[in-house]
Amino acid sequence: MSSKKEKPVHSLIAGTTAGAIEAFVTYPTEFVKTRSQFGGQRESPLTIIRSTLREKGVTGLYSGCLALVIGNSVKAGVRFVSYDHFKSILADAEGNVSAPRSLLAGLGAGMTEAIIAVTPSETIKTKMIDDAKRPNPQYRGLAHGTMSIIQQEGILGIYRGLFPVMMRQGANSAVRFTTYTTLKQFVQGTTRPGRQLPPGITFGIGAVAGLVTVYVTQPLDVIKTRMQSLSARQQYRNSFHCGYRILTEEGIFRFWTGTTPRLARLVMSGGIVFTVYEKIISIIGGREQE
Repeated sequence: MSSKKEKPVHSLIAGTTAGAIEAFVTYPTEFVKTRSQFGGQRESPLTIIRSTLREKGVTGLYSGCLALVIGNSVKAGVRFVSYDHFKSILADAEGNVSAPRSLLAGLGAGMTEAIIAVTPSETIKTKMIDDAKRPNPQYRGLAHGTMSIIQQEGILGIYRGLFPVMMRQGANSAVRFTTYTTLKQFVQGTTRPGRQLPPGITFGIGAVAGLVTVYVTQPLDVIKTRMQSLSARQQYRNSFHCGYRILTEEGIFRFWTGTTPRLARLVMSGGIVFTVYEKIISIIGGREQE
């Protein structure tokens, strides 16, 4: 039995395009999620949206957007290419990948994307969102913000929170790809053997994968945001100290702060990314016989 796999260059093209589209469409939910995870007084998602629109206008909901769009496009390209690579190594003789092996492939993809793309873009985005809520923001845009961070903290300044990002991305990709691959193989095997799934079903499977991912990895996301804030160096010695302070000073449920906007984003992004990716791969003929 022959199966098909993605060509690396086509996987890269499809992945980066899907990542950029997803980041721009869902960015307001990312903005609200990040704002809600900073320390201090808790704010509901609606309160953050209303105050931002009142003080900054619609563009305020897109503070730091370009950093995430660029980072997300690179991240998605790296994720799909590396996942396909790990998956091809772990596949059986017929090209199928079991759930445990898909988990390992996703974990490897997540770790790879965290180092290459996610940590720098997430750090810059988080600092720009934190800075934007100040009365007199110091960053005038992506380029100025990036250079300012590097000048003030060195190149390691854009790698703040690397450990929780690696843990989060590894868990994200492992859970997301395993859920998506398992559901996709089940649906194709029972209802559409040998045929491509329609976009609606692909979107639904991707959305379910996003839903599962949120609740499993949310504590790592909260620690990541705190470690990348402007005041992190004054408050936390490392990621473990950060987690300990949140637990002892704010309670265990604080680890799930921002779940609603992140859930909205990942459910949408899971559907958008996998649907756009599959569509572009289909258009450019990016799969070849193994």
